[in-house]
Formats: sequence, C-alpha cells, structure tokens
Amino acid sequence: MTRVVIAPDKFKGSLTAVEAADAIALGVRDALPDADIAACPVADGGEGTLEVLENAGGRIVRLSVRGPLDAPVDARYVVLDGTAYVESARACGIEFVTPTRETSLAAHTWGVGELLSDALVHGARRLVLTVGGTASTDGGAGMLAALGAGVWDAFDSPIGLGGGTLSRVAKVELDPARDRLGTVPLAVATDVTNPLLGPDGAAAVFGPQKGAGPEEVAALDAALGRWATALANAGAPDVSNRPGAGAGGGVAAGAIAGLGASVESGFDLIAELTGVDTALIGADLVITGEGSLDEQSLAGKAPAGIAARARLAAAPLMVLAGRIQLDAERLSGLGVVGSSALIDHAPSLDHARSHAAELLRARAGVLVREWAGRR
Repeated sequence: MTRVVIAPDKFKGSLTAVEAADAIALGVRDALPDADIAACPVADGGEGTLEVLENAGGRIVRLSVRGPLDAPVDARYVVLDGTAYVESARACGIEFVTPTRETSLAAHTWGVGELLSDALVHGARRLVLTVGGTASTDGGAGMLAALGAGVWDAFDSPIGLGGGTLSRVAKVELDPARDRLGTVPLAVATDVTNPLLGPDGAAAVFGPQKGAGPEEVAALDAALGRWATALANAGAPDVSNRPGAGAGGGVAAGAIAGLGASVESGFDLIAELTGVDTALIGADLVITGEGSLDEQSLAGKAPAGIAARARLAAAPLMVLAGRIQLDAERLSGLGVVGSSALIDHAPSLDHARSHAAELLRARAGVLVREWAGRR
C-alpha cells in the first residue's frame, strides 16, 4: 500500500493549511484509491498557526482585546497540553488596519499582552508567542505595558501607545510585567532572523508593508533604537542586533528583553505538535505547498522544513502552490519530483484564489497519477 504524507502550509487568502490538506487528500484519493494517507497540515508560527494547532487537538479560547488602533477586536489563542499558543496577529494583525503612514506609527501590541495575561489567569504552564503578520512596529512596548510594565518619558509620564511614541521613551520598569509572568516560561516562535535595528531591521524591512514611507521608516528605526537603550538601561539584554528580535515589528525584542523569552524555530515547534515526523516514517511520497513558493520559502518557511524532513525520510517530494517562483534547479535542490502552480491552470488570479480547493484536488490527482505511472 502506498503511504502518502500531506503537509501543506496555508494558501493565504484562499485556504487554511487544514483546508489545503483536505483538498490535496481528495486528489490523492482520486489517483490512488487505496493509498494510506496521513494529513499533517503545518505552519511556521505565522498566520494560520492556530488553525493547525486546533486541528492537532488544541482548545480555542476566545476574548475581545484592544486592537492595533484601539478599537476592540475578537481574538483567540489555543491551549494544548498546558501550553498557551498566542498568535500576535490575532490581536494586532495587519488585517485590522488600512495601512497608512499614520497607522504605521500608531499601531501597537497592547492586545497581545491581554492575550498573554488571559492565558496566565487561566493557568497556562507555558506560553508560546508567534509574531508574524502584525500591523505594529512598537518593539513590543504595548504588550509589556498591558502586562504591567511602566514605559515613561523624561518627565515620568506614560508615553502612550504606538511605535511613534517610542521616540520619547526615557525609562522602563519591567518588574511588574516579569512578576506577572512569574515562573511560566515564554518562547517566541519565529523563523525570521532580522535584527531590531538597521537596514535589515523591523522598521526598514517590514515597515513599508505596514504603510510606512521613508520618513516613517527612519523615525521608527530611531525610536526602536531609543527603546532598545531604555530596555538595556532597565537591566535587560541588548536586543539591538540580536537575530530574530525584529520579528513582528519588534514584538520579539520586547518579549526577549522584557520577559526573558527564548527563541525557537516556529516551523520546528509546530511540526513537532502535528505528528509529521512520525507520519514520515515509511512514507512513499510527501506533498507540501503554500500560497506562494518563492525564495522566502527557502528561509525557514514550512515547505523548506518539510523538504528537509522528506530528504531524511528518503521520500520523494511534490509541491503544490498558488504560484511557483522558483526555477527547476531550485526545485530539484529541494528534492521535488513534481510541482504545479494553480495560477497556471486558472483563467485569472481571482479564479485561482476562489477555486483553490478544487484546483488543488485536480492538480494533486494529476501529479500523483504521473508519479505512480513512473514507479
């Protein structure tokens, strides 16, 4: 019996990883009715992580929190085996704003602190914070303030919220937030390696996606530098150039410096929970994919992680994606024996997005039939 492991990430704007895995499984079943199929949807710690964790048996906790521009948003986190998984974007995601220069300075992470606080109130024994997809570049200052930290200007007045206000920060009191956390360990789940500051930092790389123009990028980078200095003066480690500290608009920096968080690979952490490593034992074929397969996918994203695991299992790999922007040599280097981009089989991008499930099923069926015919 042919064993097929299906481990896609989300198809952003179209399907969750769980929905994508279900669609691919139907295609595999069309081609190989008797196949032993293991569906293990995965995530890298960014948007869509909570759906994957819920599919793995996690319990959803819902609550209303302060959104990135203060209006309340309906947020949630997942509890699995005593660990609370908090996705920053559920509280301050880019989808909650229409990005402008003003919002790039004003957006904050207060709601992220509310999610962490709620998880602590309900007895979480460990916290995992995912940091992708935020609208904010506030270095995690709002998150820390929501947990009780003091963030003051030179006149001992609170500076307010938003990355732009960090230009006035002079002093930070971290003990209340750290006391709130107590002995509960916190990990930041990210595969982003950007530092907090500089040309590869949070403001320069991610700020434009959040509405920042050149002036706002420069202002935010300078403000984050002032924030890093204030944190260091409060006895926290210097996170200015630490790899990964720039993730989530610097919310990772706030968690690392302010709360003593460790940093873990988002993909490895989530993959461990989905059971994909066990499923790969004895696999004859592995299928992965995501919305856009490109150079960024090779830098710690889920498809690259699955490709590495497929190689270790000596199993051939197939890739399905909304679009594929890697050439044949790059795909071959990943161990890919078959690939298909949905956009190549749809009359338009909108059609590909709105009919992603049926296209995934059809293309999976075609690829698997071709592969089975070559065996």
